[in-house]
This record gives sequence, structure tokens and C-alpha cells, in this order.
Amino acid sequence: MKNPTTLFYITLFGLFLFQTSQAQRKMITPEFLQKGDTIGILATARKVDLVSLKPAIKLLESWGLHVEIGKTIGKEENQLAGPDWLRATDFQDMLDNPKIKAIWAAKGGYGTVRIIDRIDFTQFKKKPKWIAGFSDITVLHSHLNNMNIETIHSFMALNAGTAQPQVLESFRKALFGEKLEYHIPTHPFNKKGTAKGELVGGNLSVLYSVMGSKSEIDYKDKILFIEDLDEYLYHIDRMMMNLKRNGYFDGLKAVIVGGMSSMNDNEIPWGKDALEIIQDVLKDYKFPIIYNFPAGHIKDNRALILGKTVSITVNDKEAVVKFE
Repeated sequence: MKNPTTLFYITLFGLFLFQTSQAQRKMITPEFLQKGDTIGILATARKVDLVSLKPAIKLLESWGLHVEIGKTIGKEENQLAGPDWLRATDFQDMLDNPKIKAIWAAKGGYGTVRIIDRIDFTQFKKKPKWIAGFSDITVLHSHLNNMNIETIHSFMALNAGTAQPQVLESFRKALFGEKLEYHIPTHPFNKKGTAKGELVGGNLSVLYSVMGSKSEIDYKDKILFIEDLDEYLYHIDRMMMNLKRNGYFDGLKAVIVGGMSSMNDNEIPWGKDALEIIQDVLKDYKFPIIYNFPAGHIKDNRALILGKTVSITVNDKEAVVKFE
């Protein structure tokens, strides 16, 4: 019989190897698009009409892609693009259609969380395809991250006609698998340093809303991206404090803060803007932080590949984000 001390250390080493393998999980990259491929546009949340999507269709066709329009486009049930069953069915059909190589959300708002548990991802997991969008689509980004599948945080199809050239080009590069690298001017709040890890996140309010559900992401050893729109400032503080008190920031490698746009305040002011609130909550952490990154509910909404390993460098002159 082996020495009990030896068995203890063998067991401990085995546990260490297991935990290491779990931390270094293998993410699945869907096939990048090629000219001639088909991309589907649908609405998982708020209603949108076909006329509003003409610029998006024209853009994709200029890239050599075919476009398939979902059954939800032009449908409505109050704010939503049809009832839950229709939005779920439309999404399911595009997920399971082998001809469609990517799915682009037409519009955000609210509603994706109402259909996520109706979706069967069995076929999708066998051959994943790109899911693109942001804001309310954070539900899908988070849910699919738990399946080890990468997704694209991008502007919505509805915004194709007004998106800036660098935004359009970043989305094209993400879809077609070209190199993504961003050099961002420094911000006074930035915290210097370097980090490398898997990029996760999205809309702060949506991340907060899926906490405790099976769509919640694992924050440990990740680089967290957050952005938000049209929230009361004290809500930003409340959400950030909740994440802090629950230990979500403890194991992070870095934080990237995108647009914090069109915030609201009470009659008695909160006293800090959104970036100041975030800086205050994160001030005691040692990891690097990038503020004012061009992604979110802003005109300069660059594409990000969530689930992809990125390296960041933050110095006095700039912040650099490189996708592997």
C-alpha cells in the first residue's frame, strides 16, 4: 500500500490538473464567412420593419453575401416582433438551417430572455454559426459562452445605414476572420498594465438580469467588457456593487468599459457620472482597466469577438486590444 502522504499529494496534483484544464477550456470558433454565403436577419426582441433593414441588406450584398429575412421582420405584438413562440421559432429555424452561416439580430430593446429557454441548441452545437448583435443580445452571448461557442458583439442590422465606416469594417473583419486589433487613445481613468484572457460580457443591465440563471457567464480568469444605455446612475452603482459583493470581480484579469450613454439622474443628483461610478467601485482592484472603449450604444460601436482570447496593454499613451 502506498504511503498516505504520497496518495494525498497525488490526489492534490490531480485536482490541480483538473482545475487547470477547466480554466483553459477550448472555445469553438464558428466557420468564418466567405463570399456566396448566406446570413440571416431576424428579430429576437423589439419589432422592426423590412424597409428599415434595406441598408443592412445592401451592405451585406456588397460584401458578396446572400441575405435571408426572418419571419419576425414586420411582425408585431405591442413592443415585440411578434409573440414569443414566433420569435423562438424564427430563431430555431435559422439555427437549424445549414444554408445560413450566420445570424444577425435586427434590433435590441428587450425580449430575447423571453425565448432563450424555448430554443433547442442540439444541432447548433454540432455545427455552430456566428450569432451577431449587442445590447439585449447579451442574453445569447452569455448563453452560448456557456456552450464554449464564440459570438460577435456588433451593431444591429437596423443601424447599418448610420454606422461609421470603421464600425462597418470591424464587423466585416469579424465575420470573415480577418485580424482585429484596436489602438484606443488613453483615458484619465485607465489603469495601466497588461493582461491576456478570454473576452466575455456585453450590456451590464442584461448581465445583471441573467445572474443566477443558466445563462450566467463564468467571470473567473476572464477579461470583462461592459457597456450600457439609458439607466439611472444609481442603477449603475447598484449593479456594480452587486457584482463586487458577489465576488465577480475578484478573479478577473482585466475590465474594458465601453459606452455608458444617455444616463439619467434623479432630482437630487447622484454626484458621479457612470464612468466615475465604475472607477470608484473598481479602484481597489489591481488588474488593468480600459475606459471609453469604442463599443456599445455609441456611434463608434466596433465589433468584438466574445469568447476569443485577447491581449491588452494599457499605458500612458494608449490602450491596445489584440484578438488572437
